[in-house]
Amino acid sequence: MAGKNLLELTVDNFDAEVIKSDLPVLVDFTATWCGPCKQLAPIVDKLADELEGKVKVGKLDVDASRPIAEKYRIRSVPTLLVFRGGQKTAEHAGLTSRDNLVKLLALS
Repeated sequence: MAGKNLLELTVDNFDAEVIKSDLPVLVDFTATWCGPCKQLAPIVDKLADELEGKVKVGKLDVDASRPIAEKYRIRSVPTLLVFRGGQKTAEHAGLTSRDNLVKLLALS
């Protein structure tokens, strides 16, 4: 179950929640059939709660929101992108740790 601060991103809300956000946004591109995505999910959920008010954290299902996945050339899942001011500023593909995600956010 997703944490209370984790956004469910879709084609319909991506622009408003990510591109137009005043806060940095970490987007987890995921899929229901992806094992590593399931392993990463609790890490992303916890980070959403830890960084509440500082960073938005959202999850986007690549199968349900294919146009967004294609736009950002997502070739494998999980892939995590960081957006600031509507622009992609950092990217990580594959399973990773909480500490690496925090570093990714700091570097972007």
